[in-house]
Amino acid sequence: MPATPKPLLDARAKVFKALGHPTRLAIVDLLASGERCVCEIDEIIEADMSTVSRHLSVLRNVGLLSSEKRGNQVFYKLECPCITTFYGCVESVISSAGKPVQLIIT
Repeated sequence: MPATPKPLLDARAKVFKALGHPTRLAIVDLLASGERCVCEIDEIIEADMSTVSRHLSVLRNVGLLSSEKRGNQVFYKLECPCITTFYGCVESVISSAGKPVQLIIT
């Protein structure tokens, strides 16, 4: 079986790195239910606008999000909704490692 090409491994690493922050995971969760205006994302995430914008930029730069300007507002859309199915796999690893996942429903 041939080795996975390095450029593909590098691209995968960039996507995983982009997902490697709790705020960015929260943004992905939020956008999994549909596109949102940056003002809505900012309000829900409860961080200052510059922080939210930086996180959105990181996710957009690896292709996970797209953005569209409409008038004075920018809307973001999750381009890879299947990414949330990966959470189940991650949570099973966490559970098997003896670290229970705490779910907080709001």
